[in-house]
Amino acid sequence: MSLYVDSSALLKRYVDEPDSEAADALLRSDPSPLTARHTIVEVRRNLARVLTERDAVAARSAFMDDLKALSLVELDADTCEMGAAIAEVTGVRTLDALHLAAAQRAGGAAVPFLTFDVRQAQAARALGFAVVGA
Repeated sequence: MSLYVDSSALLKRYVDEPDSEAADALLRSDPSPLTARHTIVEVRRNLARVLTERDAVAARSAFMDDLKALSLVELDADTCEMGAAIAEVTGVRTLDALHLAAAQRAGGAAVPFLTFDVRQAQAARALGFAVVGA
């Protein structure tokens, strides 16, 4: 089964942070990881925020190459409604709720959830996901 990857885990491939090597190894171990469409916005925004302009350009290019290997879960009406329900129950932030809803749509608890965000990991565990990373 494929690994669902949230933005916190993907960012570690392009920004040198604690656990970057672990995130990279986990991502390389899965031939068909999953993420949600809004991950593109989150990753690109954060690359522009934390890197110099030159480094951000190179990181964005690497990210766009990596996107070719990712299966994207679309944020259709059902996924957004599920995200709203998850946010109401868990209190997670909006984008985190959308990640959890996308992972639910992609296979639910059968899909391991890769995150390095502690609050996201807690919510994922509460929803029955096996969490990898945090």
